[in-house]
Amino acid sequence: MIGEEARYEDTRYEAVRSRDARFDGEFFFAVETTGIYCRPSCPAVTPKRQNVRFYATAAAAQSSGFRACRRCRPDAVPGSAEWNVRADVVGRAMRLIGDGVVDREGVGGLAVRLGYSARQVQRQLTAEVGAGPVALARAQRAHTARVLLQTTDLPITQIAFAAGFASVRQFNDTIRAVYASTPSELRAAAPRTASAARRAATPTAGIPVRLAHRGPYQSTAVFDLLAGEAIAGIEDVSGTRGRRTYRRTLRLPYGTGIVAVDERPGGNHGRRASGDGAHPGGWLDACLQLTDLRDLTTAVQRLRRLFDLDADPYAVDARLGADARLGPLVAAHPGLRSPGAADPDELAVRALVGKAEAERLVGRYGKVLDAPCGTLTHVFPEPAVLAEAEPDGTLGALTAALADGTLRLDAGADRDDAREALLALPGLDEQTVAVIRTRALGDPDVAPPDEDVPDTWRPWRSYAVQHLRVETELGADSLN
Repeated sequence: MIGEEARYEDTRYEAVRSRDARFDGEFFFAVETTGIYCRPSCPAVTPKRQNVRFYATAAAAQSSGFRACRRCRPDAVPGSAEWNVRADVVGRAMRLIGDGVVDREGVGGLAVRLGYSARQVQRQLTAEVGAGPVALARAQRAHTARVLLQTTDLPITQIAFAAGFASVRQFNDTIRAVYASTPSELRAAAPRTASAARRAATPTAGIPVRLAHRGPYQSTAVFDLLAGEAIAGIEDVSGTRGRRTYRRTLRLPYGTGIVAVDERPGGNHGRRASGDGAHPGGWLDACLQLTDLRDLTTAVQRLRRLFDLDADPYAVDARLGADARLGPLVAAHPGLRSPGAADPDELAVRALVGKAEAERLVGRYGKVLDAPCGTLTHVFPEPAVLAEAEPDGTLGALTAALADGTLRLDAGADRDDAREALLALPGLDEQTVAVIRTRALGDPDVAPPDEDVPDTWRPWRSYAVQHLRVETELGADSLN
């Protein structure tokens, strides 16, 4: 085992030596002589091997006393794709922590959602990722605070509580430990472009955020899908193809939000790295208007799931690209994503009733925004509201199950349990359940019953289905 671990770390060190951005977010390295931790692609001089330590998460590096590098900003990388792929308790826990559950409900609330004791959750996370739920949530709060400090002119005290800290003292201590700066110094050190944007940014005008992704990203295909699905009143897509903006409303734990994400012109393949020509990735520009800033972390994570930004396109494309049928499709569309959902409960209802009926439900039962923004006027109705208003049939059964917790589709839901609960509902067929599992639960390996999807495409069958969908749509376009 020791030999295997050494070889594994040697492989990681080679990634650091080559500044390979494909591994950004998959692991972090720290330098004992400087007390700093970095992403693998950090442009600084490569440290000596004997001075380097490796960590699965930024939180683990922080817990060991290392502070974030100011050059490569390791807290801004995409999340590890492993946590979205894995269906075990650690993967589920990481998704829930990302959604802000520890900040809202504490470690006890996280454990209840997972069906384990708090001690078991602590032990499993520490063993797998090198940090417990409190440390992981602390790292996330620090990142949220940095974003707010450098993109808004909000008072520092307000930022402390908006980021999820229990006190200003805890906030100050954490910022010093993670960034080796005071909050005021961190704000003053913001890049010039961020400082300019900060003057105009407010909670109501919007907070600008860059949603990072690794590797190539086929934004056109994602925006095409979202445009075709858009529900009047809660979503719209404007602009010309290649330069579109997707906007939608969100129901969040503390309030509501309106978010906008831009299709990056010419950004389908990310920015090229120097050296070997690998694609390090890029980002999608977003703007978030929130009625309560405590929802910032949750809103960002839900957008990341919707746009599948934490995926590992290298692993997906390597597996699917080796298949005779899919190889040409992967070569034509490297980095094709499998979009998720910003609101899993909403997605389940929409998958069942279709677009036209969903628009009727929004108009009749959706909550009207206090401050509508153009065509965005409502938030999709909650399951409890729909269960009471239209209790009959499959819709009534589905929304009642969502409302009473019999069916859970949140970030930490057990995918197999959710599938069984869905199939137990009267009137739900395998095709609809497959859509819900793919989109609402973010399952990367779903084979719809009506598709010819062989087992050799596992564990990325959801992505294979997206390639087949794009192929069909391009074929249809050529006939028009």
